[in-house]
Amino acid sequence: MADRPPAAPRRGPLLIAGVCLAIGIILPLLVSTYTRVDPQLWGIPFFYWYQFLLVIITVVLTSIAYRFTLRYEQARRAYEKQKGEI
Repeated sequence: MADRPPAAPRRGPLLIAGVCLAIGIILPLLVSTYTRVDPQLWGIPFFYWYQFLLVIITVVLTSIAYRFTLRYEQARRAYEKQKGEI
């Protein structure tokens, strides 16, 4: 039985990583969504606590993007290694 050539890694993880990073970049640029004082949280105006929330969201999205990029890179390296052995 003939050996089948290895399948190239899919670029889906890179697409997901790009979307996560794009969300983290675009959300702070939508100034009209947070240029207000109300609702306040423990006396802190909306503008400030929303900015802190955006920092946390961006950290989480960047971490997700990093994980997907690592997964793609591992698959790519395995593909290159397998391709070189045949």
